Amino acid sequence: MRYVEVRATKTSYEVFLHTVEDVGSESFFDLSEFPPFDPDDEASEFGQLLGMAEDPLAALAVAEQRTGAKRGRWVNEGVVQDEYGDFVRAGRPSDASPDGRSWPDVPDVV
Repeated sequence: MRYVEVRATKTSYEVFLHTVEDVGSESFFDLSEFPPFDPDDEASEFGQLLGMAEDPLAALAVAEQRTGAKRGRWVNEGVVQDEYGDFVRAGRPSDASPDGRSWPDVPDVV
């Protein structure tokens, strides 16, 4: 499972890609507790810095360009757990999210 985080710092906004193993269940949604997808390469898999920007909108643009993230699908950190729970309860559909929207095309991230 991959998800993108935009993190504010004192002088900029950082865009991170997190790649974790999907070990969740209907009673376990805490993505921050999921193990890295590749335990032998944790540094590059979990919390990979993709870029930095001076303002939040520019950071979203970096995320969109580098990962295929969709602007209308961003959620706050506390809400992502609920979104993941909906995904699990829907049976982890591969063609569309639980709200019926198709998943974004995800480019290879380097």
